Amino acid sequence: MLENYLPILIFIIFGLAVGGIMILLGFILAPSRPDSEKLSPYECGFEAFEDARMKFDVRYYLVAILFIIFDLEIAFLFPWAIVLKEIGWFGFFAMSLFLGILVVGFIYEWKKGALEWE
Repeated sequence: MLENYLPILIFIIFGLAVGGIMILLGFILAPSRPDSEKLSPYECGFEAFEDARMKFDVRYYLVAILFIIFDLEIAFLFPWAIVLKEIGWFGFFAMSLFLGILVVGFIYEWKKGALEWE
């Protein structure tokens, strides 16, 4: 029974060894020329103008949350489309209800002005 898992164990060990060798080669062969700009905590290369913990506008978070919600809800359409023949009319009407609720939520957010950006 356990001998069936030996190829998987060998594959995992080989993958870890190749990954470790590549990381080790990167540390050994990479040029090391540190300077103050590369070692600074900011990616843009210059000091920040304001405090890093400044407040963001709430609308930024609202738009981000709305994008995630609608994006994840649309992601349900792909598996539904694949199994539509198996689930039949019940699945069709269930997804129609789901999309109807999605459209009502979208219209509500649009009317409330959550998608407006000044």
